[in-house]
Amino acid sequence: MKKEDLSNWTPRPAPKAVRLEGRYVTLVPYKRDEHSLALWTALGETGVNARLKYFAAPDFQTAEAFADWLDAVEKAGWLREVFIDSKTGDVVGMAHYMRPDPANGVVEVGGVAHGLAMARSPISTEAHYLMARHVFEDLSYRRYEWKCHNDNAPSHEAAKRLGFSFEGVFRKHMISRGENRDTAWYAMIDDDWPRLKMAFEAWLAPSNFDAEGRQLHGLSELRTTITEG
Repeated sequence: MKKEDLSNWTPRPAPKAVRLEGRYVTLVPYKRDEHSLALWTALGETGVNARLKYFAAPDFQTAEAFADWLDAVEKAGWLREVFIDSKTGDVVGMAHYMRPDPANGVVEVGGVAHGLAMARSPISTEAHYLMARHVFEDLSYRRYEWKCHNDNAPSHEAAKRLGFSFEGVFRKHMISRGENRDTAWYAMIDDDWPRLKMAFEAWLAPSNFDAEGRQLHGLSELRTTITEG
């Protein structure tokens, strides 16, 4: 990588939960009264425990307990974005900006939970595109991270599909639910973003879907095409 002149670098703004609008999904800042019960429902009520299997969180038996936990992690610095299906207006999932480092232009996306309604739709891809675009274009950050429990195969696959590059495993990184957690680190950086953005926008274009809503070209395929082109 070419040596970068950062002599004029200045700290960037601290991220905030913001409203981000796309074609298929709108992201809004979390409000307990408006969103906690809808998230509980979208994530399968007590089925949320299976979806949050790899979170450092207790099992939840009630919507109130889940909402209390959402409040607690938000107070600890998790900036929650709630995903709303643009067609139905329903809450369908969430993700967070976490561990911001404005001095170095780094932030993580984490606490990702997709409801069943997001399956086999462009919503999740567009939601993560909007979050990444905000990081690189609105905040002018240099690095956007994705971390997951090393045993969490779906999270590994999601990170790779979205264009995050694998950077290694931090062994014995933390204790989660009374067990060891080795944490896999992924990231995309500002140098990657122009190519990743082109692939996201080509994949999200209506012309990339047939009459039944099936993709014509995969996101990884489009990234490869753009790189080779």
